[in-house]
Amino acid sequence: MFDQETVWEFNMTDRVKFGSGASRELSAEAKQIGAETVLFVTDEGVVGAGIVDYLADRFGSKQVIVYDDVEPDPNIGLFEDALEFAAQVDPDLIIGVGGGSCIDVAKTTSVVIEHEGELIDYVAPPTGGGEPIRRSGVPMVAIPTTAGTGSETSPVSVISLPSKNLKVGISSQFQYPDLAVIDPELTVTLPSGPTAASGMDALCHAIEAYTTRGFGSKARPEDPAMRPDYGGRTTVTDAFALKAIELVSGNLRQAVNVGEDLDARRNMSLASFLAGVAFTNAGLGATHALALSAAGEYGTGHGVTIATLLPEVMRFNAGAAADRYADVYERLASTEESLPADPAEGAIREVTALADDIGIPEGLSDLGVESEYLTSLAEGTMQLERLLVGNPRRLSVEDAKAILTDAY
Repeated sequence: MFDQETVWEFNMTDRVKFGSGASRELSAEAKQIGAETVLFVTDEGVVGAGIVDYLADRFGSKQVIVYDDVEPDPNIGLFEDALEFAAQVDPDLIIGVGGGSCIDVAKTTSVVIEHEGELIDYVAPPTGGGEPIRRSGVPMVAIPTTAGTGSETSPVSVISLPSKNLKVGISSQFQYPDLAVIDPELTVTLPSGPTAASGMDALCHAIEAYTTRGFGSKARPEDPAMRPDYGGRTTVTDAFALKAIELVSGNLRQAVNVGEDLDARRNMSLASFLAGVAFTNAGLGATHALALSAAGEYGTGHGVTIATLLPEVMRFNAGAAADRYADVYERLASTEESLPADPAEGAIREVTALADDIGIPEGLSDLGVESEYLTSLAEGTMQLERLLVGNPRRLSVEDAKAILTDAY
């Protein structure tokens, strides 16, 4: 007998500081923690942009050490290298600065360093051991320099396993950053390409969070501690998601074309944060499952892969979430036109037009995906049940193959 879920939870980063200049208060936070040794986890691009020096200069006499070997879509070897580096440093505070990859590595380093065993032990089964993270770790601050991933609001880190052509995750309430510092000024130097890609990722987070299944469609867990992180959409996540869609629609083009427009950058940072809070509570759907499968096989950039797949996933889901897509259309529409006869198709047109305007590649073929491997990508997609369970329409391997083909 189905016992319907009637309780929802809402979780997010412990504290958030948002606004231009918020990063200037970082040293005060370190002082409050009592940190004497600070480890920055970042990449060479963020260092080259001068952002790490800008932040580190505020720590005065404190010992500041930089790990800048993070790469896009970090693999398990890189995570293990960061853990070993951190163990040697023994920091009092870990600060993840950069895009989602930098923040993911910092989050996982901050908690696993306080636990025994290998990193793979904490990856979800069947790939990993499924060991729970049982306690908090070294205090951790997340500082995004992009506007899209939402990693600063998430308890999940994404890890590539090259030997298996898979992307897996570690998820734990203890992986939420202790503090997220969202300073739009730090995103101004981000080039137009990554600005476009990360912005489309934020849009997809919001759309999938708004159209994922509601919390009442899930079964009540026998133990409240077993309630899934992606608990299904609620009135609260809906409000966050819709505002994020509106902000992306009104500001992403300007942020891409005029990167120095601080108002556009501020609104995109806010959109990313709101969408991140929405999806980390509600869940995602088939777009992210398909994109992770493609990235695991081909190493395609996450944001651009998401952007090429989103319209076709929306088209597949349209009949199961028509009213929801009507709301999405109203937030995306560039004019105050009356609702079209097919609001879902109208929303798809708006998403496609936005992607075209900001230079997103038209299809998976432009990303180097080979057509003869679409079947294996579809099969890989079906392994990502934690994402597919929230999709508003059930997905078969044949459906996944058809979406990939249409997005090709």
